[in-house]
Amino acid sequence: MATAAGKTSGAIKETVFTWEGKDKAGKTVKGELRAGSETIVNVTLRRQGVLVTKVKKKSFSTGKKITDKDITLFTRQLATMMKAGVPLLQSFDIVAKGHSNPAVARLVQDIRTDIETGSSLNQAFRKFPLYFDNLFCNLVAAGEQAGILEDLLTRLAIYKEKTQAIKGKIKSALFYPISILVVAFVVTAVIMIWVIPAFKEVFKSFGADLPAPTVMVMAISDFFVANWYIIFGGLFAGLYLLFQSWRRSVKVQRFMDRALLQAPIFGDVIRKATIARWTRTLATMFAAGVPLVESLDSVGGASGNSVYADATRKIQTEVSTGTSLTVAMQSANVFPSMVTQMVAIGEESGALDQMLGKVADFYEAEVDDAVESLSSLMEPLIMAVLGVLIGGMVIAMYLPIFKLGSVV
Repeated sequence: MATAAGKTSGAIKETVFTWEGKDKAGKTVKGELRAGSETIVNVTLRRQGVLVTKVKKKSFSTGKKITDKDITLFTRQLATMMKAGVPLLQSFDIVAKGHSNPAVARLVQDIRTDIETGSSLNQAFRKFPLYFDNLFCNLVAAGEQAGILEDLLTRLAIYKEKTQAIKGKIKSALFYPISILVVAFVVTAVIMIWVIPAFKEVFKSFGADLPAPTVMVMAISDFFVANWYIIFGGLFAGLYLLFQSWRRSVKVQRFMDRALLQAPIFGDVIRKATIARWTRTLATMFAAGVPLVESLDSVGGASGNSVYADATRKIQTEVSTGTSLTVAMQSANVFPSMVTQMVAIGEESGALDQMLGKVADFYEAEVDDAVESLSSLMEPLIMAVLGVLIGGMVIAMYLPIFKLGSVV
């Protein structure tokens, strides 16, 4: 298969075209060409001695949604290829062709087109803020200015991989108990709506007073049967409104972030994960040569918690007026003494980025240990709750049968 390539003006948005034609020997050839229009495709191929017979835009499937994991993988691939000496544009071509998600391939090709028409790498990334945040773009800009883009991309890939890993650990810690609670609610609802009413029909001919636990469970069952649509509808509507408010309302976000940090059992894990992200981000920015005050612009948002974002803004204000980072962090009152002590040592020794990296490593290990401990603790606890809940209902419904047996 022959493939032609050409360049177009930066003012024209390029599209991928598939073409078919005949070369000078009369042999049928076909290929793909990125160009601004069909006319440019025809002109480019004619210059190469190809008589074009068919040209059409290449259709792309929509593809899956681009996730943070996709961006992390793209960063690692780009860093690896540039370290190996592969030219930048060729690196983008390789990544685009090798990716299984068409949406990512299109994103990479769009970035490549911007670079090919004269944009710097960080300017091309800034056109897609949904996928590349300020931290990402600022680090790339620092790498381009200092001539160490390969090193900065490698550092950025490591940062994103570690951040991705710690997010995954938090999700795995929360997923198990939530899934068990959902299953418990569904099983309880099924018993209340279908199973207990069957027992109620049997007990109508019992001819004696039912035990108090049985009466209570049957009353709850009657309530479920009469109002099941309100219960389920209200629950789903409440959860939907909560998540929508959490996404769109700053006040709700602040309230939920504070509540998560103060939650029993899980609050400590979330706090450690937030501190790990905070210190990892600041270490990465500072090591890249970004000034401390500018680095703090990206750190608060990267922490993923509004409490620490507010504290970061306060720290940034104090640092910009000449206060040391250690004193500013102590006055924010959201960091353990171990963190501030390590930062103080880093400032005194001139190795702040290394000390922040060690703090991040420590808290990432703490999160690993906490997640493992939670998994071993939550399993028997959840089993005990389910046993009391389901077992209590079963015993309550069998008490009248036991009573009938003793009378007989």
